[in-house]
Amino acid sequence: MSFGDRLAAAFDAYGRLCVGIDPHAHLLADWGLEASAAGARAFGLRVVEAAAGRAGIVKPQVAFFERYGSAGYAALEDVVRAARDAGLLVIADAKRGDIGTSVAAYAEAWLTPGSPLEADAMTIAAFQGVGSIAEPMRLAEAAGKGLFVLAATSNPEAAVIQQAVVADGPRAGMTVARAIIEDVHAFNQEQPPHPFGTVGLVLGATVALGDYGIDTATAVAPAFPVLAPGFGHQGARVADVQRLFGSFAPGVIVSESRGLLTAGPDGLADAVARRAEEVRSSHG
Repeated sequence: MSFGDRLAAAFDAYGRLCVGIDPHAHLLADWGLEASAAGARAFGLRVVEAAAGRAGIVKPQVAFFERYGSAGYAALEDVVRAARDAGLLVIADAKRGDIGTSVAAYAEAWLTPGSPLEADAMTIAAFQGVGSIAEPMRLAEAAGKGLFVLAATSNPEAAVIQQAVVADGPRAGMTVARAIIEDVHAFNQEQPPHPFGTVGLVLGATVALGDYGIDTATAVAPAFPVLAPGFGHQGARVADVQRLFGSFAPGVIVSESRGLLTAGPDGLADAVARRAEEVRSSHG
């Protein structure tokens, strides 16, 4: 089954909420856990337990596990495995980016069936050109996995790159963000039909997409899966998804981390259930 098929099934069953698994040091302390691989593991497993049956997607932030070295990766393996065993779609927020065999190896780590780190999708950077991630895109399609390519992110220092205009080639005159979107769309169109494309986008919910030269008026097929961070603590409202994303709205995954995780280990399940219902109600 393709990633697009499984994403559509998750939307139908649980809605569009994606629960972040971000074991910040201050959250570990608030939860009564030590800042260690063991603490991150316990934190992650509690989030999985709270999300299972209430939301369909989780997104572990790889950096918060990686900082503990090999023990952190072992903890992350346990969390990812538990999430997938619970029927959750797992988006590994790894933001890998490179060229050639190096970026292919990153994709193999996260997207190969049976890999210790096997997830359902991963975030990836293509600011060296979408051609640089051709092999991860191919691997994702072949393995029934997904990719989310950074296109318009909410950190202000990124705007100077993402709003820059491509000087030459087939995307000349477009912003870098728009060129990435067009290249991703071209790849998805070449694949067998899926309800959502294998390769999606990361578009910040607090970003004015028009400022990045992104056309939100024209629908495309297959629809883009859109990982949209910025809801909750960062200020974006679920009720504004259609206004913010326009034609991209059908594929928007409402990603929230701190706004939910601050509910603590005892309140998280109820917070996820309430937020998931709000997201479902907002999308009809």
